[in-house]
Amino acid sequence: MSADDVLNTFPDIHLVTHPFVQHKLTSLRDKNTSTREFRMLVEELGTLIGYEATRDLETMDVEVETPLEKAMSPVLKGKKLCIVTIMRAGNGLAEGVLKLSPSARVGHIGMYRDPDTKQPVDYYLKMPHSIDQRTIIVVDPMLATGNSAAAAITKMKEMGAKDVRFICLFAAPEGIAAFKQEHPDVPMYVGVIDRCLDDHAYIRPGVGDAGDRIYGTR
Repeated sequence: MSADDVLNTFPDIHLVTHPFVQHKLTSLRDKNTSTREFRMLVEELGTLIGYEATRDLETMDVEVETPLEKAMSPVLKGKKLCIVTIMRAGNGLAEGVLKLSPSARVGHIGMYRDPDTKQPVDYYLKMPHSIDQRTIIVVDPMLATGNSAAAAITKMKEMGAKDVRFICLFAAPEGIAAFKQEHPDVPMYVGVIDRCLDDHAYIRPGVGDAGDRIYGTR
């Protein structure tokens, strides 16, 4: 399945084609990009793609007094956002989204991919209250098999979440298909849809292991 096939099959996959986004994604791909620069780019992309993922948030008019007169002006309606990071690679992306809404609540889900089964194994979960009343934005730089993201969103729904969105930077067509099979109602905001997964479930051409590149580990 090509990127065009994915977009035609799933209309709520939002490919963010802004030139700044695409330029920064190319810098992430470069194997010579330093750990410091990689981390900064992931955060910047979190802000840019987070902007697209939140453009339809509800607002309400309130009265404010300007230096000249009183006026009705829009503010965000309802409870604060909740940004849910799939640790550890999602943490850098979450920091970028937080720049849009510094008062947002943050939830953490700890997961790793079993190297043999390629299935997610969860080891940590910490969420704010009133999940059912918040817009939930789940973030993870890479959507490879789609299993971890799907499992994380299943947990959100089990806790009562109703408005859930997912942000990633690089996605494989196989991962998108698997994700949408589990959660056809969850919109996805993606920087780029890559060619495929390899035999080790790495996205090709991809960026390698995003977590290792963010934190300088192996």
